[in-house]
Formats: sequence, C-alpha cells, structure tokens
Amino acid sequence: MNVSQLIIATLGAMLTAQATAKEEPIERINTTASRTAASTSNLPQTLSQVAQQDLALIAPTHIEEALKLVSGANLQRGNGQEYLPALRSQVLSGAGACGGILTAEDGIPLRAAGFCNINELFEAHSEMAQRLEVLKGPGSVLYGSNAVHGVINVITPDTTYDNAMLGLDLGSYGYSRYKLRAGKDFGNTGLGINASITSDSGYRVDEGVEQQKINLRHRYSAQQFTLQTGVTLTNLSQDTSGYASNYAHTKQPADNTQQPKPYRDANALRLWSKASWDLKSGDMLTVTPYLRDQKMTFIKHFLPGTPLEQNSQQGVGILSLWQRDLTSAFQLQLGFDGEYTRGDMLEQQDFPATGSPFVVATVPTGKHYDYDVSARVYAPFAALNWQFDNWLVHGGLRYEHVRYNYHNNMLSGRTKDDGSECAMGGCRFNRPENGVQQFDNLSPKFGVSYQLTANSLLYTNLSRGYRAPQTAELYQLQRDQSVADLTAETANNLEIGYRLSLPHLRYSLAVYQMSKHNFIFRDSAFFNVNDGKSRHRGIELELQYDISNTVDIAVAASSARHTYNYSQVLNGIDINGNDIDTAPKLLANIQLGWTPSDNTQLGLEWHYTSRYFTDPENLHQYEGHNLFNLRGSWQISPALTLYGRVINVNNRAYAERADFTAFDGDRYFPGKPRHFSLSLLYRWH
Repeated sequence: MNVSQLIIATLGAMLTAQATAKEEPIERINTTASRTAASTSNLPQTLSQVAQQDLALIAPTHIEEALKLVSGANLQRGNGQEYLPALRSQVLSGAGACGGILTAEDGIPLRAAGFCNINELFEAHSEMAQRLEVLKGPGSVLYGSNAVHGVINVITPDTTYDNAMLGLDLGSYGYSRYKLRAGKDFGNTGLGINASITSDSGYRVDEGVEQQKINLRHRYSAQQFTLQTGVTLTNLSQDTSGYASNYAHTKQPADNTQQPKPYRDANALRLWSKASWDLKSGDMLTVTPYLRDQKMTFIKHFLPGTPLEQNSQQGVGILSLWQRDLTSAFQLQLGFDGEYTRGDMLEQQDFPATGSPFVVATVPTGKHYDYDVSARVYAPFAALNWQFDNWLVHGGLRYEHVRYNYHNNMLSGRTKDDGSECAMGGCRFNRPENGVQQFDNLSPKFGVSYQLTANSLLYTNLSRGYRAPQTAELYQLQRDQSVADLTAETANNLEIGYRLSLPHLRYSLAVYQMSKHNFIFRDSAFFNVNDGKSRHRGIELELQYDISNTVDIAVAASSARHTYNYSQVLNGIDINGNDIDTAPKLLANIQLGWTPSDNTQLGLEWHYTSRYFTDPENLHQYEGHNLFNLRGSWQISPALTLYGRVINVNNRAYAERADFTAFDGDRYFPGKPRHFSLSLLYRWH
C-alpha cells in the first residue's frame, strides 16, 4: 500500500468513526495564533501541535525528531545540531533561505528580520518544551517578514508554580542529557527554572556536541494585570563531520584530513517581559519588550576553502496587541511591532583552497567579508473578526518597513584583502560599497470559517506572505556582482480545510496552493537575483484516533508538489516545470500505540520519505527511505517514569540529507544505524 492509498483508507476509517462517535466540545489552547493563551479552534488557518506527552516519549535529541509529527514539515538533519528546514516547501538552503520560515520561542522570534541563520532552532529550548506549535502558511497578521511558509514556535513551560522534575537520558554513541525543572509559587508571584545539559560524542569520526540551555521565569499577577518575564541562555560547542560520498553505515567523514576541522560554537541570550492588562472596559492589552544577544563562530565546511565565519547580533524589540470587542459580533485587534538590531559578519580563510586550479586561484586566503549592518523594523497591523451564527469572517492587514544601513570594514570590490587581484578572471568574493536599503510590504489576510457542528469546522483563507532580503543576500556577493538589486519575496496562498474534534477522534485535512514570486537565488553567473517563481501545492492530513480502549493510531501525512515556475537554462536544460530539488512528494509519519495497562505504553513509528531530486535539472535523485522506531514507557510510581527507545529498528542505511553539486557530485549526511536510549523522569510537587 502506498502513502496515497493509506491516506484514502484512513479517511474512510475516519468518516466511519465520525458517524458513530458521540460529540462533546473539546477545546485546544495555543498562543501562536493569537499571542494569548486562548482557544483559536474556529480561526480559518492551520495550526499543528506536538504535545508534552509526545515530547516526553520521543525525548528528541534534535527537534526534527519531534517535527516529524507535523504534516508538511520536513527538517533534514545535518551533523550535530545542524539542519535545513522545510514547511510546505522544498528543503530550503542558501544564504537567505532561512527567511522562508519564522522560528520563535514563546512568541519571540529567535532572530531579527534580515539576520536569520538556517540552524537557528538550536537556540530554542525544544528539548524541555511544554509543546511545539506550527502555524502553516502566511496566515496571520501577527507575523511579518520571514513567515512565508509558516511559523515554528517552541513553547517553554511556566515553571513559576510548585512543581519539579529531574531527568536523565542515556543512549548509544556516548549520548547523555541531564534535565532539571523546578518552581516555587509565592501566591501572586512565582519563580522557576528549566534547564538541560546535553553531551553527544556522535556516531561518525570528528563529530560531537556539548550543549547547555536554561530558561528562567518570573511571574507577578494583580487583579487585572499580569507580568511574566523570561530569560533563555543557550550555549553550543560542536565538532562537525561534513558530507560523505555515500550513506552506508560508515563512521568516516568525506575527508578525514580536512583543514581546518569543521566546528560550530554559538551562544544566545534572550530576555523578554510580557505585560498583560484585562481592562474594565473588556479590552485586552499586551506589550512584550525583548532583548537579544547572539554570537556564532563556525567553519563553512560546505564551501571551497572551508572559511571561518564569525557573526553576532544585538538588538531590542517590542510586540504589542490591543483587542476590543466592538459589539457582541465584532472584535478589533490593533498592534505594533518594532525592533532595532546591529549585526556584524567576518569571513576569513586561513588555509589555501583545494580542488581545481580555478578554485585555488579564485578562492584566496585572508578576509573575504567584514561588515556590520544596523537594521530597524516597524510594523503596524490591524485585524477584524466578525462572528455571526456559525460563521466567522476574519480580515487583516500588516504593513512592514525594513531598513538596513550597511558598512563595509575592508576594501570594496573583487580583490584579495590586500587589494591585489586574483588570477583566472578575479576573486570569487565581491564586497559592495557602503549603502542603505529599505523594503516596504503590505500583507493582507482574509479568511472564513463555518461551524458545521459543535466539533467540526470548514474554513478557507487567502493570504500573502513576504520576506525582505537577508543581509547575507545583499552583502555577501560574488564574482562580477557589486550591487544586489533585490526586492522582497512574496507568496500568495489559498487554503481550504476541514477540522473535526471528538473524544476518540481528531483530525484536520488541508489543501493549499501557493505561488511564490521574486524568490531569491544565485544564478549561473553567481549573481544574487530574485526573478524566480515557484508553485507549491499539497494536501495534508493529521489524525489521532482511538481504535479501542488500548490501541490508538496517529497519522501525519502530506502529498505535495513544489515546482519551478520560470525559465532558466542550467546545463542545457530549462528547469521551468521541474521539481524543485530536495522536495519529496510524499511524507508520512504513522504511529501505532498500545496501552496494555494504566502504567505502560508502547508505540511503533513508521516514517516514510519518498524519492526526491537533488538538482534543479532533475538528473540526480535520492531513492527515499522507510524508517521504523520503537518507543515505550513504564510509570513505575506516580512520581517515577522509565522510557525506552529503539531507533531505526530495521537498521536501514539512509541519508538524513542528500544533495548534488557540480564540484563534489552526490554527497550525503548519513543517518545513524540502529541505536538505543533510556530515560528516567522523576516528578514531584
């Protein structure tokens, strides 16, 4: 049975179960769709959640393990904590590709607009999260630049009440994690801590991760006022094993003699304080100022010459929302978001490049780039909800202004750092003159939902997403390009969906079509341009069904097509209409659970990734894979729980990520062979 047949069969089972199930109202609380802890089950948009009990059972060593439970999400893990993301898209790669998905922790974007990093989710405390929330598509005026394909929001627990937890994870290949959660309630105030320490010596040669994360939380509440303050500190020290030439069960990296040895060191601080007022008039006001301070140093092992990059950013911002019920039917939301950030970037190569004579001649040692950028963003927005009978009509508009002030700290142009020329036509790296760029965008949203029954909803929405060019796309130029004349990427999205929530059955079905315009890419002349177009069409299913009192099934499946929608000739082939590289058409995650007793749970997980092309010409491909995992838990006492896992039960040789380059040919990040882990969690109040 293929995945399409499985989806059809599952839908038939759902409809049968729906006809016989008793309806009782079920409410799900989230914060991503509304910036408040509220039920948004009738909003015309798709939001998925990975709950705390799922996270406890998985104990993810990497966030991609948890996001497999979200249909349409496809994070491809690199080495250590690195990854490339996809959400209703191909797997995104390149200097500014991280701008396609907004990532956040507790509603605060992890990075400033214009300064994203493709791996930035390792700065969120997903290992100790309360839940993960994924808003799909550009469906909300609350989010602006970078929320083109959606939002991934890591929600940390409120630890300011009397509760505590100690945990230990141990696994194959030297993996360990120590976990602590504790809080104290003083009445109208509270304090709490949420911390984890991870060590992983890794499966392959020259890899390993040491990572520490901590959340601190304070709460103060009065009669109509609440103040919550949070601090997140993260630190990562990683030895990185690069691509391999095959994905067999080999511990060797592609080149064990590579100099310098790839690594990544990163640390981040975020401080926020959310003030909420429930006013006597019935209005609600929230204001959330925040501060970021981030630094990262890493070897770009995926580039010729393996240069060192050092980057940092410091900034402040504010999120705000005012909500008023104009009448019993109309609700108005107004808000303003703004931030100021200063970022800097240095790229330097200490060892001569290896490879062809052309690469050696055009990729020089010394500094490639050295610049800083001051950026400011301001974005007012408004939304109106009209509720009448079983209908909800939602409309909104967001305006966003982004301004970059760029300063080059070395010689401008296409030379070595001492001003001398490179042979064979010139150096690869080109540094633009100082300058200012700004981008203004409007993002309208419109949606309608209809409550068919107490627990079923039909909805549709039209929305536009956008992202301003990232600073890396504007200022890290190559070859003859001295100015990047870029505009914002835009995406027009149409979505139709259906949701049902019953005591023993819950599912959502969504169909979407998105057309993206002005997407930014590096063309065959190595210019950063944005005349690209693409189409994204898909159907997604998420289902949880209690087959009996002891057996349940959960499905997250998507069938999608992501294609180029413009003409560009590469190696004599016009890619118009081709599949975008690294875009599997079918993804499915199916979990079968068995609860033989009140204190025991067992689960079998099947994850399927279909084949996909690894180049735009569609000449090379990865065959796809099937993976099986076993997980179980045993509640030894009310306070103590033991978890066990066998990952890659079938010991399949597979690639976490596969791609193709003209320089290296096929290359892979191999997946781990069969491995094991155990966890102990001790909770008390």
